[in-house]
Amino acid sequence: MNIQILKSSKTSPKSSVTITGSKSESNRLLLLKALYPEIDIENVSNSDDSVLMQKALQNSNAPVIDIHHAGTAMRFLSAYLSIQEGREVILTGSSRMKERPIGILVDALRQLGADIQYVENEGFPPLSIKGKKINKTKVSLKANVSSQYISALLLIASKLENGLELTLDGKITSVPYIEMTLGLLREIGVETTFEANVITVKPIAIKPESKTLVVESDWSSASYYFSIAVLSDIGTEVRLSSYKENSLQGDSVLSELYKEFGIETSFENNSVILKKVEKADSNKTIEFDLRNAPDIAQTISVTAFGLGLECKLTGLHTLKIKETDRLVALKTELEKFGAEVAITDESLHLKSSDSIMSDVSVDTYNDHRMAMAFAPLGLKTTLLIKDAEVVSKSYPQFWEDLKNIGFQLEEKK
Repeated sequence: MNIQILKSSKTSPKSSVTITGSKSESNRLLLLKALYPEIDIENVSNSDDSVLMQKALQNSNAPVIDIHHAGTAMRFLSAYLSIQEGREVILTGSSRMKERPIGILVDALRQLGADIQYVENEGFPPLSIKGKKINKTKVSLKANVSSQYISALLLIASKLENGLELTLDGKITSVPYIEMTLGLLREIGVETTFEANVITVKPIAIKPESKTLVVESDWSSASYYFSIAVLSDIGTEVRLSSYKENSLQGDSVLSELYKEFGIETSFENNSVILKKVEKADSNKTIEFDLRNAPDIAQTISVTAFGLGLECKLTGLHTLKIKETDRLVALKTELEKFGAEVAITDESLHLKSSDSIMSDVSVDTYNDHRMAMAFAPLGLKTTLLIKDAEVVSKSYPQFWEDLKNIGFQLEEKK
């Protein structure tokens, strides 16, 4: 399914959208619930990734688990299955998943004593995992690796006989995602410390108390509404539910970053309210280091382009191993609209521009964020989003919500 977004799209002066739970929080809590059934979870994400994660964790006898495009599930389940004593399973995914490296995590799990073998290509899924009791307690990783590798180890750590001491070598990236994992562990009663470059997780001493944890709505999904507010008229307000001012999610930095685009963010009754209070300075260069929030790079790049602003983003080294090489994909698709973009392995430089080409077809590369990041440009020009259903990976009702706030959408074959 392709979706055409018409230039006649115009958001309502005041809009409200309810977004389901964070995929990042949901998948962490789903794994913790599998380890500790005393936990109940509310507002779980309805994303494809979380649905796949739930199915994989509930199917305790399957000899093969296929998690399709779900990168978080691949990393987290690799760790989880390695401690399921007596269970043997093949963990596999889509053709793109088989191109996404996992050797760093497998090496770390093997250091701890896990029995994991590669089925096809060394360093990549599928994996053959034989669950066993793990007694070793110390492991080290390079600090600049994907936080999902680190979180995968931390999530199983309290179930290891002697807990875990994880040393991170070098400058740490994606700290908020590590802090999210540790925060959720603490919520269920696990003792953790994070001092300098050493993270310690103690084995849980007693069975956790029965408790219900409510997943905060997804800040990555909120990013598209920040972009929509920026590209709308001054005075436009968008209210999003349900959000916390003191969020565990790294992408909550949006509320600070988008001040540069003229957005005022406030919190009221578990909602976040975005209001466009001024136009961004047309001579401004947007410069952000996104090492702690790389998933919002696509949204910010498109926002800046929609305003004709120069934009320099760094800290993007993890984008090359996502659903697609997001840096190359961003450059390719922005240039279709007339943008001038330069990329390196960890940065993007968008030059200022005063024109946007119309009737562009945006390829999405099996990447939900490519589809959603470009959608706000419909406030500036007519465009076609190819394979628009890819949004179901994280935000299945995205197109319906855009219609409800005023976007003019037409399905195309």
